Amino acid sequence: MASPFKQVALFAPTPTTARGVSTKLSANKDKIAYTNGKTVIIRDLNTPSLATAYVGHVQNTVVARISPSGYYCASADVFGTVRVWDTVGEDNVLKGEYKVISGRINDLEWDGESKRIIAVGDGREKFGHAFMFDSGSSTGEISGHAKAINAVSIRHQRPFRAATAGDDGLIVFHQGAPYKYDKTIRTHTKFVQDVRYAPSGDHFVSVGSDSKVFIYDGKTGETVAEFTDSPHTGSIMAASWSPDSKSFTTSSADCTVKLWDVETRKATTTWTVGAGVNNQQVGNVWARDADIVSLSLSGDLNVFDARAGSKSARVITGAQKSITAIAPSSSTTFLAGTADGRVIEYNSASGEATAVQGDGHTNIVVGLAAVPNGKVISTGYDDKVREISGGSFARGSLGTSAQPKHLAAGEDGTAFVVEASGVEAVRDNQKVATLKTTFAASAVGVSKSIVAVGGEDQKVRLYNWSGTAFTETGVLENNKGVVSALAFSPDGSLLAAGDSSGRIVLFDVKEKKMITARWSFHSARVNSLAWTSDGKHCASGSLDTHVYVWSVDNPSKNVALKNAGPGGVNAVLWVAQGKLASAGADGCVRTWEIKL
Repeated sequence: MASPFKQVALFAPTPTTARGVSTKLSANKDKIAYTNGKTVIIRDLNTPSLATAYVGHVQNTVVARISPSGYYCASADVFGTVRVWDTVGEDNVLKGEYKVISGRINDLEWDGESKRIIAVGDGREKFGHAFMFDSGSSTGEISGHAKAINAVSIRHQRPFRAATAGDDGLIVFHQGAPYKYDKTIRTHTKFVQDVRYAPSGDHFVSVGSDSKVFIYDGKTGETVAEFTDSPHTGSIMAASWSPDSKSFTTSSADCTVKLWDVETRKATTTWTVGAGVNNQQVGNVWARDADIVSLSLSGDLNVFDARAGSKSARVITGAQKSITAIAPSSSTTFLAGTADGRVIEYNSASGEATAVQGDGHTNIVVGLAAVPNGKVISTGYDDKVREISGGSFARGSLGTSAQPKHLAAGEDGTAFVVEASGVEAVRDNQKVATLKTTFAASAVGVSKSIVAVGGEDQKVRLYNWSGTAFTETGVLENNKGVVSALAFSPDGSLLAAGDSSGRIVLFDVKEKKMITARWSFHSARVNSLAWTSDGKHCASGSLDTHVYVWSVDNPSKNVALKNAGPGGVNAVLWVAQGKLASAGADGCVRTWEIKL
């Protein structure tokens, strides 16, 4: 039997970054691989919505590298585990899982035959391990460092060589295979952040926190030269080579990316990526013939064309932290708010993502709601209500009297902000009314002149909204936990109320009575509810990672999207008839075609 749903696109998050830490990126043809939380992302540089999210790790991942053959990916986490998995096919079949060191892995590298892997990092007994990818058996010893190893690179031609770089300021040169210590290279005076072999195997390059760049002979490890022309002024976090091995690029915390010519030993191009901490460059990789991808601390991926001189970059953006709220912004776009206060606009047709500009939130975005005139209201844990229109935050904001928990908006442009002590009604950046409640309010929904407020006492109260004041008109009971999500059907006749026990109760609003409580397949808190435009189906997203699409006409019938969002689904939204977007803890937005 054909599945009633299929995933049609994945809008990937950007890489996880940390200040002062080199972030490793890798590339294979026009795809790049990186990590975000527990997820490994392989994304297509040409088609943004063509991305793969691998979710096999149970701990936060640090580095992922695709094998030279392109068939496998090796990814590593903060607890020293390496997983090797199949990149061909949708199932990402696991080929092997190996515990290689007793701490965080900072980098790993495949040899040229796609058979051996060296993983390095910060272990207790040792800082690196060389092993066969299919059996995990040792293939040499990585030694010579006294502190954590930050990077490793392997010569892809025989005779194999490997270079490792560490926090002890040393580069250790290994012969292989099996790999064994050959010599220590003492060129840098501070942490060595990255070391990379040229595809030809003739040279390798090292960069570090001392802002220095050195090049070495690939076979012997002898130091060839230091590159001193127009140097970086900050720590150099990453280096990568062009496919022809004639040039390489470096990314630095001074917010610049430089392209170096190996023969002349000069910097031929310098790109400046803005200013300030968020634009510090912490990683890079050379993809395809001329695409240089450099990573900003903010998570943005800057794609430079090596042939185009110092022209500005194409920027690939997305959520870097978990997505906490979602709302439509036009017929083809929707907004997603994140746990770090950013709001991203996604185009469901092209797959492009752009960051909403302007003075935004500084903390978790807890609610987004569309109002007429193409505006979207947002609120967050910074206790502010803001307006978004035309891809940017409007100037000015409105402070709330307590921390917001939830948000909904009506057709008259009024936004209702839930706080612990009640609900504030906001319109045009002005408070128009406040509803003080005797119960702890937890969720809100609105339809025309009716406002529904859910409480921690497991009840939903209905209020009539006059435009300036609230009048209570009834109480709905039957939920079995804190009411966590409320949504009216488009015509306002039905109200779905989800709670912390995973139960969704469907009410008739006019009659103020329960229609069904059979929408109860979730096993944890219901975070979001969304109705189809015809009011016949309602989608729910839950902390239990699942999404369900429920039928009003047949309450016992549902479409189950199991494990739709690892870590929990925080938001669901119908972006078109039969097309659902879900987003959550892993920072991914997935869109699904549902047969209703």
